Amino acid sequence: MMLSELVATADEVTATSSRLAKIDALARLLERAETDDILPLTGLLLASPRQGRLGVGWRGIAALDVSHAVAATLTISDVDAALTALAASSGTGSNAARSARLGDLASRATAPEWDFLARAMLGELRTGALAGVLVDAIARASGRAPASVRRAAMLSGDLGETALLALTGTEEDLNAVGLVVGRPVLPMLAATAATPTAALEITGEASVEYKLDGARIQVHRRGDEVGVYTRSLADVTHRVPEIVEIVRTLPAHDLILDGETLSLDEDGGPRPFQETMSRFGADVARELVLRPWFFDVLHVDGRDLIDEPLSVRLAELDRVARDWRMPGIVTDDAEAAEQLSREALAAGHEGVVIKATGSPYTAGRRGKSWVKVKPVHTYDLVVLAAEWGSGRRRGWLSNIHLGALDPEGEFGEPGGFVMVGKTFKGLTDELLRWQTETFPALETHRSGPAVFLRPEIVVEIAIDGVQRSPRYPGGIALRFARVKQYRADKSAADADTILTLRALLRG
Repeated sequence: MMLSELVATADEVTATSSRLAKIDALARLLERAETDDILPLTGLLLASPRQGRLGVGWRGIAALDVSHAVAATLTISDVDAALTALAASSGTGSNAARSARLGDLASRATAPEWDFLARAMLGELRTGALAGVLVDAIARASGRAPASVRRAAMLSGDLGETALLALTGTEEDLNAVGLVVGRPVLPMLAATAATPTAALEITGEASVEYKLDGARIQVHRRGDEVGVYTRSLADVTHRVPEIVEIVRTLPAHDLILDGETLSLDEDGGPRPFQETMSRFGADVARELVLRPWFFDVLHVDGRDLIDEPLSVRLAELDRVARDWRMPGIVTDDAEAAEQLSREALAAGHEGVVIKATGSPYTAGRRGKSWVKVKPVHTYDLVVLAAEWGSGRRRGWLSNIHLGALDPEGEFGEPGGFVMVGKTFKGLTDELLRWQTETFPALETHRSGPAVFLRPEIVVEIAIDGVQRSPRYPGGIALRFARVKQYRADKSAADADTILTLRALLRG
């Protein structure tokens, strides 16, 4: 299959807000795909190449200076081979080799193809072709029952393999996919609500549990063999020996546990999220010790529990991991839920998750059986630049660069601004149109797709917090930033400061 076919389909999917239209377009693409193209095609659609980490970042892509091909000649197989070579680059001279391979791929791609590939490699495709849409497209293209495809995907933890099985195998092959100790499954996800009371109205009687600002972990044990996996199903077993040892002490031979981990400071409070995540990037144990908190169990000694109600799973969890349970209560009383939320926040945690006691474990889905509640922070920041959009947003100034006030001149002149993040979330068509009409009058210069502006426009941004990051000059990055509204009533001097945002690291 030609890469251009995939790019055209991605543009079609991006251009519509209709879920059914997205499914139709993706199903037609899958129906035409050759068997060898299914795995790489699925990975590119999800902006998660099947090779895993490629060692490619936005700086490396932005630094390329190549002329793109005029005619489309690349196939999906060509791209897959190029990404495999990128992922294999290691050792002395690997940076130069990776840059050369990246440049070769860029020069063989047309401009639209390279735009697609760059965003797929960086995980910023924004087609709306999320896993749930693709699952339904796989079902339609293969003629399989959506429920069968969805269950196979959640139990295998691999949507590409599920697509391959559905499109080339039998219904029996698909239904034979089961829970296997040692093979991670997609994690169950939570919807959101503004308050514990509102969440409880959705779930009814529920387990109300602390929401930690930690890293999601899934732990598999068979005898003394223990595997620890992240939310994205990456194997981090060798990086968390303390968790492995804890799980080995539990009174069971076979286990699959779901939970979170984080590190604590000297006073027993949670350390910042970024410090916890730093352990997953290390090849040896550091002084920073991780502690697990488990909130679900999917399998115990030959018994699968994913279809059992949460109340049954929690009883088993209490039996096998009582000392490592996530703090929580079972209640249908709104005030009790509100009180636990206040206690979680006072202890330095994010909030609470409220889970219906009768719910099964529906891996990989964000239904209403689990509902998270955590406070939202809003800050006034300055727009430093905006990037021209792609796909449905082509022709509009979209992704905005956000700056915090630098009152002490730590990063330049006192009263200047330092970049702390980007976002395109929360931008309606009306706001995109306004940005495109307004921003050019403030333009100072351009670089690639970015239009840099005089720092005069203030925008109110909602975030879930900040984390340490070397990506931006201020040393921090906003977490889950989204636009609330533009503040014409405020000047740039009224913006929140880098000091205010840094304080969230300690909050």
